[in-house]
Amino acid sequence: MATVTAEPKPMRISPLGRVEGDLDLRIEVTDGVVTDAWTEASMFRGFEIILKGKDPQAGLIVTPRICGICGGSHLYKACYALDTAWRTHVPKNATLVRNIAQACETLLSIPRWFYALFAVDLTNKNYAHLPEYDEVCRRFAPFTGTGYEKGVTLSGKPVEVYAIFGGQWPHSSFMIPGGVMCAPSLSDVTRSIAILDYWKREWLEKEWLGCSIEKWMELKTWDQMWAWADENDAQRNSDCGLFLRFAKRAGLGDYGQGCGAFLATGTYFQPELYERPTIDGRNAALINRAGVYDGAAYHDFDHLHVRESTAHSFYSGDTYLHPWEGRTEPIDPLDGHKQGKYSWAKSPRYEVPGKGSMPLEVGPLARQVIAGRPGATKHQDHDPLFLDAIQRVGPSILVRVMARMHEACKYSALAQKWLSEIDLHSPFYSKPVEHSSGKGFGSTEAARGSLSDWIVIDQGKIANYQVVTPTAWNIGPQDAKNVHGPMEQSFIGAPIKDPTDPVEMGHVARSYDSCLVCTVHAYDGKTGRELAKFRIGETG
Repeated sequence: MATVTAEPKPMRISPLGRVEGDLDLRIEVTDGVVTDAWTEASMFRGFEIILKGKDPQAGLIVTPRICGICGGSHLYKACYALDTAWRTHVPKNATLVRNIAQACETLLSIPRWFYALFAVDLTNKNYAHLPEYDEVCRRFAPFTGTGYEKGVTLSGKPVEVYAIFGGQWPHSSFMIPGGVMCAPSLSDVTRSIAILDYWKREWLEKEWLGCSIEKWMELKTWDQMWAWADENDAQRNSDCGLFLRFAKRAGLGDYGQGCGAFLATGTYFQPELYERPTIDGRNAALINRAGVYDGAAYHDFDHLHVRESTAHSFYSGDTYLHPWEGRTEPIDPLDGHKQGKYSWAKSPRYEVPGKGSMPLEVGPLARQVIAGRPGATKHQDHDPLFLDAIQRVGPSILVRVMARMHEACKYSALAQKWLSEIDLHSPFYSKPVEHSSGKGFGSTEAARGSLSDWIVIDQGKIANYQVVTPTAWNIGPQDAKNVHGPMEQSFIGAPIKDPTDPVEMGHVARSYDSCLVCTVHAYDGKTGRELAKFRIGETG
């Protein structure tokens, strides 16, 4: 008897997220499983066009306005792009303060993302049959959940430290080529230490872990993590322990794999190794290392291997250029659709030695996979936990979430260490020579992943400025070879239990830290008829 193959059913989910503009999703579903996916960034930003012809320091003001969540990360990499182009001297204190500010912004993001963006989806009615469901709703329900309330409220503590040094958060501009515009006092430093200690004690250890961060950081394998989650009542009943049990039962370890290859451009510098910032000297000075993992082997990161494809993006031509030569020439989306283009995001790719052009996932999981690479020097992070995870069970929503939460312990400890190393009697700034020409590259690891600027200066003005965000790396459309981007690949293979409420698509997107709005509409892709209107994560 002949097998009848079901016809794929098209769906559109719009908007799925709001990171650098609305994120829409088109998918095809066959027998309740996603068989193809296209992410559509539906808003043009054009910051590269705004910056062209401006004073080189305009990037310090303009790029932090790209995002209201990670503006400090934009400032950090924009500053290093100018440091390398102008060949500045950066005092040790300035590097420490930059590191502290960058870490504190990410520490803000971790609990705020988990409780306010990700965990609310766990209260979806699809999971009402699971034994932990009532407890998950009690803790993670938006606004009323006990964990939600405390996690979101305390999430703001770390950026109080950022504001002590930077004057404000978000949209501070206190990092400048040659250092930082602050002269902290002993009171500022001790107050910052107390704030971070309070955040660590009251949320990270008391609510999330149920143990000390030192005990958590002893975990080196995926199996050890699961043993930890059942070791005693405090850890078992922590928000982390509850999430692990519930996520496993909900199948969040079974889909959302993505491309299985990862990029981290690295962040945080060892001060004495980066007093004279250069592009060539960057990798060796990093504390959280840069690198590429192609699914089987590691490679050193080289920014010259980065390309941006516009084959399916609303820009002129089918270009494949390094950002120093990059072009941002928008076209009418109506004309673009006729050429097979479907997104305002470009498609970042990396030329992997021996493998050619590859899409690469960026973000906390990528950072932690790179942290597992052997060969770290004394000042560099080496942490095998998530390399073991992807080798044992593969990437997934669950693994991606745990990698992000893992970083709370690491960055908290680092920020406290850096605060103790500030020398209040030494300088925080060294006035640079403003060279009239040059090329610069600055990068960091924002909460969502690798965030980079490339600047070309000519006759004292910006001749070209290209920003490649973690969102672009992850949600970028197909390239000229029709290879899907990392998030598109993560949707493929995902189940959809209820077509009128595809919460699984929210799980996948949120695991990459897309800032989703709650209202989503589903449409029949052939007729345009609205199937349902719903809110991801709504209870009751």
